[in-house]
Amino acid sequence: MVAARITVNGKETPISPAAPHTTVLDFLRERGLTGTKEGCAEGECGACSVLVARPGVHKPTDWVAVNACLVPVAALDGQEVVTSEGLATADASGAPAVLHPVQEEMAVRGGSQCGYCTPGFICSMASEYYRPDRCAHAGPADGGDGSDGGSDGSEHGPNGFDLHALSGNLCRCTGYRPIRDAAFAVGMPAEDDPLARRREQSAPQPVATRYTQDDGAFLRPGTLADAVRLLRERPEAVVVAGSTDWGVEVNIRSRRAGCVVAVDRLPELRTLHTGSDHIEIGAAQTLTEVERRLDGAVPLLAELFPQFASRLIRNSATLGGNLGTGSPIGDSPPVLLALEATLVLTDADGEREVPLSDYFTGYRQSVRRPGELIRAVRVPLPLSPVTAFHKIAKRRFDDISSVAVAFALDIEDGTVRKARIGLGGVAATPVRALATEAALEGRPWTARTAEAAARVLRTEGTPMDDHRASAGYRSAMLGQSLLKLYARTTEAVPS
Repeated sequence: MVAARITVNGKETPISPAAPHTTVLDFLRERGLTGTKEGCAEGECGACSVLVARPGVHKPTDWVAVNACLVPVAALDGQEVVTSEGLATADASGAPAVLHPVQEEMAVRGGSQCGYCTPGFICSMASEYYRPDRCAHAGPADGGDGSDGGSDGSEHGPNGFDLHALSGNLCRCTGYRPIRDAAFAVGMPAEDDPLARRREQSAPQPVATRYTQDDGAFLRPGTLADAVRLLRERPEAVVVAGSTDWGVEVNIRSRRAGCVVAVDRLPELRTLHTGSDHIEIGAAQTLTEVERRLDGAVPLLAELFPQFASRLIRNSATLGGNLGTGSPIGDSPPVLLALEATLVLTDADGEREVPLSDYFTGYRQSVRRPGELIRAVRVPLPLSPVTAFHKIAKRRFDDISSVAVAFALDIEDGTVRKARIGLGGVAATPVRALATEAALEGRPWTARTAEAAARVLRTEGTPMDDHRASAGYRSAMLGQSLLKLYARTTEAVPS
């Protein structure tokens, strides 16, 4: 097998002798690329942002910003990375490098002060700069009025730049206005821009990787059959996709694994197709890919995505990973419960389909057997027409939810024919609000029905007191969420 290698700023370099758990961040810094910084080591500050060439949605290649502090460098075997140093261009004459347009705008508009966070902002901004359909989302000519933007949480500038592309980047000294000004001032890439031209060529194909060093191994099977066979042989292996959860364990809790198996580039886990009775979403597609490929086809998911962590995290995180961890506060389970989703589980013996409502069995426990993978998520059709996702957290974006509630209702002739409600953060597992669903179905969609059902919803789950919220607050928010949904669906339409 060919030795593991990575291309950084156009130069190919071997990954060895890095340990299998070495992050892209540490790998780059050890080679003098110190623009990539460590701020939080858990994907919340964006100081470590770099660009990776990935298969595109609208072009053969997209330049995708990711948290270098979370991704093992072995996961980028055969891939291309561009850092903040690689964005500027230099010629053979030895003349000073020419700043990239996003670097230039950050400089002239005062977007950098201490400079610690700046390279990460630059890379996240460059990812949005190169988004192929950016010009189709132009906002107000004045660059916005400071409002919350559109109903999807977006805030687009006159150049189509979505400011939420920077939602995973923090700045503690400059203030965000000059950074916003810089983002809204960048133009479109020039025709001779090498990174823009690179989008027209195919992204690097994933390569089967068997990288071993010391007592650890990072393995990337080439096919799903290889993956499930490997997991049968190595049941103790840690399975990763985007590493947004495992990367935190490695950095913050110093966890190490003898064997890590990556499934994020398996083609069998990266499908998305719509059938006559369901939509099937491959478990290893990133949330950004799912969001852009669905393009609003599932409104409840479209409402979820802007509230799921940050764009940097969504560029790596997957539905399979969010469900595979079994966390009771994951954002996708409540939504998928309300959508009555099922999971396609696969191992060396074959496949089986499990309703998500039967999947969770306890705190971070599920019916998934050792060696079994989540291959896909299936959302049945037709979709309920009345949907909403309410995430209650200390911050509007990039935060862990205290309570998450997802609704999917069929209301015909003023009567609730069907109700599905998914809850997160109120029990040891994500749960369906079965009693509340029963309190709604068959009843008129009136204030009296909503108030009665809201009283039931306050009792669902087993809310607890912790540092995010009290049990009383969680119960109150459950009830209030249903009243909010009722108010929204019965508002008078302005004439």
